[in-house]
Amino acid sequence: MTEEVIFEFERRQDRAEIAALLRSVADSLESGGPITLDSGAERVTLDPPATPTFEVKAEREGGDELSVEFELEWHEGEDAESETGELSVE
Repeated sequence: MTEEVIFEFERRQDRAEIAALLRSVADSLESGGPITLDSGAERVTLDPPATPTFEVKAEREGGDELSVEFELEWHEGEDAESETGELSVE
């Protein structure tokens, strides 16, 4: 299956700005509402189901570049069963 990017945004931001954006996404998830991503040039609204798949990945890319990726994944119109396992962030 081919991947289609429907929204992309990347730029350096300070930690407080990133935290505010993540909090906004978390608030939308917690309230059961949609998530709207808006960069000014692009805008997309997504409505995750009650139990999307959540993936967290930490990577070392090319020696000295590190990344943390948070991903929600679901099929349109589906709400999959929860899987076992827990994640904690310290």
